[in-house]
Amino acid sequence: MNPAPNDPLQPHQPPPLRPETGTAFGLIIIGDEILSGKRADKHLPKVIELMEARGLSLGWADYVGDSPARITATLARAFASGDAVFSCGGIGATPDDHTRQCAARALGVDLVLHREAEALIRERMQDVAREQGTPYEPDRPDNIHRLNMGVFPVGASIIPNPYNKIAGFSCAGPGGGSVHFVPGFPVMAWPMIEWVLDTVYPHRFRMGAWVEKSVILFGSMEAALTPLMETIEREHPEVKVFSLPSVDHPQYGRHIELGIKGAPERVAQAWPALLLGLKPFDLKMGPELVR
Repeated sequence: MNPAPNDPLQPHQPPPLRPETGTAFGLIIIGDEILSGKRADKHLPKVIELMEARGLSLGWADYVGDSPARITATLARAFASGDAVFSCGGIGATPDDHTRQCAARALGVDLVLHREAEALIRERMQDVAREQGTPYEPDRPDNIHRLNMGVFPVGASIIPNPYNKIAGFSCAGPGGGSVHFVPGFPVMAWPMIEWVLDTVYPHRFRMGAWVEKSVILFGSMEAALTPLMETIEREHPEVKVFSLPSVDHPQYGRHIELGIKGAPERVAQAWPALLLGLKPFDLKMGPELVR
């Protein structure tokens, strides 16, 4: 695909991404190589790590192969979700990269060569020519083709790429969802995701405002604990109660980790009620854990 001409109405400054709207954070990972097992996904655990460092949590994640129809449908749901979503992969300029085109289709807009992205790509091409000791030839066919990596849906804003200057992009959907598109390469994607978190969503950081407290239980079944869990959530609606069973834990063996998560003051109020509710079960209890 040849890059579209510059849109004279396209603003130099990125449009607002409505950072107040997202009710959850989501992650989309695109690529046949993940689903076929050729490559193991590293994005999910890293994004969880990046978000936890900022007191945030990931609400959902989707994996999708290199099918334009599936990618378009997945992105349409993300744009309509009201969530803040990261999409990793498929924004290159080879025939198996469909994400940019699918994003435009999901939004119902055209693709245009983004002026800031174009400038950065040309800057990168000059850097490479200088490093290789060759002349910079902007009209060479391969250099013209590289400009396709700056062809984004109308209205997109760029995400800077500190690795090689080839930008990602962000788009806001009519349903209130904002999707932030980064490459599939971790060395590029992860600092770009950090930049988005720190630039667009710092008001949502909750460092020190979220805690998990749990206890290891031996000799019980989740079904027996369910009424207690429901009671705690009913009486303390500001917290979430969780149960994580394990049959082969290297340290505790077969057990259930039963816990509460939420704002520290809310957890402190609900925790004694949970422990009191466990007394009638007469269970062997392991250590209490705090995260």
